[in-house]
Amino acid sequence: MPHSLVLNLLPQSPITPQFLTGRHLHALFLTLVSSVDTTLGDRLHDSTADKAFTLSPLQISNTNSPLLKGSKGGSKLQYSYQQPIPAGTPCWWRISLLDDTLFSKLTQLWLNLNPNRPWHLGPADLYITSIQGTPQSIQPWANASTYAQLYEEASDCNSSINLTFSTPTAFRQGQYDSTLPTRESVFNSLLSRWNKYSGIEFNHIAIESIFPSFVNIHTEILADSRSKFIGILGEVNYKVLGEIQPIQIKQINALADFALYAGIGRKTTMGMGMTRRLYSP
Repeated sequence: MPHSLVLNLLPQSPITPQFLTGRHLHALFLTLVSSVDTTLGDRLHDSTADKAFTLSPLQISNTNSPLLKGSKGGSKLQYSYQQPIPAGTPCWWRISLLDDTLFSKLTQLWLNLNPNRPWHLGPADLYITSIQGTPQSIQPWANASTYAQLYEEASDCNSSINLTFSTPTAFRQGQYDSTLPTRESVFNSLLSRWNKYSGIEFNHIAIESIFPSFVNIHTEILADSRSKFIGILGEVNYKVLGEIQPIQIKQINALADFALYAGIGRKTTMGMGMTRRLYSP
């Protein structure tokens, strides 16, 4: 059962940009895990396989904050900072968990959350004030569903899929990265994670019937002292075309709905590849 949890945070001291990178947020997540299960924390740290969680960059709750000046708004999330986040600034952080084992291991953390216990992001102290795990009108990144529900509720006739890439997204092809959101890159990324965690394996999806019909994307560069990551942001509409069975349409729609939890492409445990489906009003 995948969960998309939004942690509301309150920093007690300024968080400088060098500690707002995916690497430091990844370390904070492992600290949370290790606080209830040291062995699991160590295993997640050492694992090089596709991992059963994704993380977002830290987000400022107040969209009118001067720190977000110049942001394009909409579905784009903040993924880099040039200035510190001041103490007392309400923030949120999304953690998605792709299997029940990981969620159940962390249940004690959620149930016994102490709002007065500080967690550390670099030298800054953070309080976790609350956790959202169900859909909210003003917080589209919080949700939970069983895999059976995702599949059962997926449409077998909706042939239009709008995906918004909210943090830089790139795809590994051989030894190198590609930023082009081809149908193969996007839907094979979702398919591999679905088959690994859902227990409802799709042997083959009709990728050859998926065609990008509207593309509004641009590339952005995320650089830190260690590396440079180039990814896309924006929206792509995919159409399912041709003679295709309803069950095949259903599988494609289930994968698109799963994107909220799984993310797409590389470095999803470092805040990249955050993607969700947008439905027309």
